[in-house]
Amino acid sequence: MNRSSGARLSAAAAVSALSLALITGCGGASDNSGDSKDTESSSSPTQAAKALGTAELEKLLLAQGEVKGYKVDSGDATLPKSKTEVKTDKAECDPLAWATAALAPGDTDANAGNTVAEDKASSATAQPEDVADAFNVNMTFVGLSSYEGDGAEKAMKAVSDGVSACSGGYGLTAGGENSKVTKVASVKGSGLGDESVAFAQGVDMDGEGTATFHTEVVRKGSTIATFYTVNFAALGTGEAAEVPAAVVEAQVAKLK
Repeated sequence: MNRSSGARLSAAAAVSALSLALITGCGGASDNSGDSKDTESSSSPTQAAKALGTAELEKLLLAQGEVKGYKVDSGDATLPKSKTEVKTDKAECDPLAWATAALAPGDTDANAGNTVAEDKASSATAQPEDVADAFNVNMTFVGLSSYEGDGAEKAMKAVSDGVSACSGGYGLTAGGENSKVTKVASVKGSGLGDESVAFAQGVDMDGEGTATFHTEVVRKGSTIATFYTVNFAALGTGEAAEVPAAVVEAQVAKLK
């Protein structure tokens, strides 16, 4: 195995520790103003909103067959089970790390998540020639969380504030693995829902360069959906995997 493939595999293993990729961060260069769409949240009905339970959120997650060209998995083997597994060295950066790990970015116990990956099997014409090809698939970690009252708006503000406060980076520990997010910047998102925030994080790949990762957080009423996309084959190349518009659109459409 060449050094490039070995580096990808090592990175993939480390990433797995946190959500199959929370050595992630999401990074990037783009300094566009985030697609943070504020739609008169003060006049929205969320002030009297009741949070959905975890079981209800699980039913709202995307299911197999709902997004053409993608495979849906429970994420049980890859997603962290609780916020205690994901820690940063700056409290204001916690919402960013949680959103990246398909955990609730705000204060709630109602949370559910799964993974949605490109399904290339049907179009594959041969077995991969290089083991690294097996990682050349965009995988998105999707999280849903629900909040009482104006909790969802507060969670969105925490994410937005975190993008600014953590622009210089932060330290991250996930699944016992330490990593360094070197930069956080706003990027253009989908603009869906009542408001949305999209950001990129650059992550130091332990001497193998810097990887860039994208995350988007969308609020619809009192429910928040988070999306984080990784492509293991691109780790160390500097190229970021975009959060698939089809996945975001399909998931937000299912929210109440």
